[in-house]
Amino acid sequence: MSLRVAYLVAGAGGMYCGSCLRDNRLAATLIGQGRDVSLIPLYTPIRTDERDVSISRVHYGGINAFLQQMVPVFRHTPRFVDAVFDAPSLLKAVGKYAAGTRPDKLGAMTVSVLQGEDGAQRKELDRLIAFLKDLRPDIVNLPNLMFLGAAAPLRDALNVPVVCSLAGEDIFLDAIPDPHRSAAFRLIADHAQSVDAFLAPTRYYAEHVVNHFRIPADRIRYVPMGICLEGYLSPDLSLHPESSVEDRCVGSEGAFTIGYFARICPEKGLDLLADAWMRLRRGGRFARLRVAGYLGPGDRSYLAEIQKRISAEGYGADFEYVGEPDLAGKIAFLESLHVLSVPARYAESKGFYVVESLAAGTPVVQPAHGSFPELVHATGGGLLYPAGSESALADAMSRLMDAPDERRCLAIAGHRAAHRLFGDRVMAEATWSVYESVCGPNMPESAAG
Repeated sequence: MSLRVAYLVAGAGGMYCGSCLRDNRLAATLIGQGRDVSLIPLYTPIRTDERDVSISRVHYGGINAFLQQMVPVFRHTPRFVDAVFDAPSLLKAVGKYAAGTRPDKLGAMTVSVLQGEDGAQRKELDRLIAFLKDLRPDIVNLPNLMFLGAAAPLRDALNVPVVCSLAGEDIFLDAIPDPHRSAAFRLIADHAQSVDAFLAPTRYYAEHVVNHFRIPADRIRYVPMGICLEGYLSPDLSLHPESSVEDRCVGSEGAFTIGYFARICPEKGLDLLADAWMRLRRGGRFARLRVAGYLGPGDRSYLAEIQKRISAEGYGADFEYVGEPDLAGKIAFLESLHVLSVPARYAESKGFYVVESLAAGTPVVQPAHGSFPELVHATGGGLLYPAGSESALADAMSRLMDAPDERRCLAIAGHRAAHRLFGDRVMAEATWSVYESVCGPNMPESAAG
């Protein structure tokens, strides 16, 4: 008998998100190592640029959860009625438009889910418990703090430890207006006592949640995020004798190319990067700007406005939005850049795209807040600038344009560190170590070996 894990993952409504990519990769790596892991989607099916290893059934289906919040009669409808709204195809279709829903519209539902057995979604919780009883896991991994209302009921019903992944919840929860924000924070602090361990993707966020949400510090475990390194150029030159990051990153071929790879939205700061780039162009510095990432229906006007300003300056021919590339296309896109920058306005908890860029041998220029200082200092793969300063961002780009040797050093250091510190196997072993520690003497005998 081996340790059996029920890993819950919150779908992001049809868009790529760092948490889904991380959770799917973690589950896939553990499964590939022979571990018994079931990846169970909540709200909507997940979207990933790798093979999706989640089960087909979605729990807490987003449509049903919303209907149960808004129309009390749906809190008592039978399963055959709810199953119509839980169809994956319908959840995917609706999720594409629901993904852009503002947090201030979801305050009541967030509090309700956090209320667990006392919330409007009690029926969904009961069905999840029944499903997990049949699965008989030895440990349950919750997706984020917003699902802590399920922690105590799951522990009591299944008699197993419960851990919770941390996923940058502060950005969403801070945007909820009171009284729902205060109620959510109070419930999170109360329910945290029912969780055996919290898995933090960065040391920055580990410290932040202790202060921000009153999570017990002794229950936080740092588990580095990791990516599958297949397809990326290896630091081991014996595997690629004809090519290396050192050869490629000098930037002697083609125009200097600045890149952006993240969701296209104001929070991620594409407009700030575009302004810094145009500042360089107005100063006589020639460079191209290439952009890739998920673009939701609600943010199309945002991108259109950026493109309009770029065209008005006369630089439209040197700007390119390549859409949402697949995995191979993502790696090729990152390798085409001289430098990547995602000047997020908020303090990012993860910065998944930083790891991906460094793994591709492309250095980064990031604002000095959130997880970025930690990632840059740990890898030596980029530069930091004061957050919110367009001129400082432009100056950092200009510096790298003029210093190919420095750019080469940053690329090589970041590339090696990303492969050493942020591979999926490192993430998987760190996670499994936490699982074993919280299961303790109740862990199945074969899992300990």
